[in-house]
Amino acid sequence: QVQLVESGGGLVQPGGSLRLSCACSGFTFSSYRMGWFRQAPGKERELVAVITGPGGITNYADSVKGRFTISRDNTKNTVYLQMNSLKPEDTAMYLCRILPDGNWGQWTQVTVSS
Repeated sequence: QVQLVESGGGLVQPGGSLRLSCACSGFTFSSYRMGWFRQAPGKERELVAVITGPGGITNYADSVKGRFTISRDNTKNTVYLQMNSLKPEDTAMYLCRILPDGNWGQWTQVTVSS
């Protein structure tokens, strides 16, 4: 049974940092590309970061480039999203997904506000 369980969301002030985790099980994690998505109220879902399986090559949306870092630990079957220099416009529900069209995790809320 495939499972993706996110954690690490919360409330942070502008300029602060958070690290999201997505613990995966039920599939050969190291073989799959993984992505982090977000969706803010009234906006479309956005793919913010991607990381390949074995090679760990990353790609980012322009909106987060230079501030967010996606990484993975294939020994722990976990993908991370380190979010620095957070802005109010980063406020959204975040979730991870097996790419290109695999299972979704559950949402975790990130709120950036003073």
